[in-house]
Amino acid sequence: MLIIFQINTRTIRYGELRRCITGISEKMLISQLKYLCEKGIVCKKAYPEITPRVEYTLTSTGKEILPIIDEIIKFGLNHL
Repeated sequence: MLIIFQINTRTIRYGELRRCITGISEKMLISQLKYLCEKGIVCKKAYPEITPRVEYTLTSTGKEILPIIDEIIKFGLNHL
């Protein structure tokens, strides 16, 4: 859920995503991104450049999850 929230409606590169999510290992982040891509929630775009560049965006299915995350945030703020 945190990965989806961080990507949100923007295009984000792997390094920026890793900096935004503190406390996650590189192995776990890669594993979760791969899973989200396989499930059609996140789209990965790799550019064939000398220094590899990979960008992630939410698919239309992934964007459907954002209102649910917003409601979970609202619930937490109201009840904590």
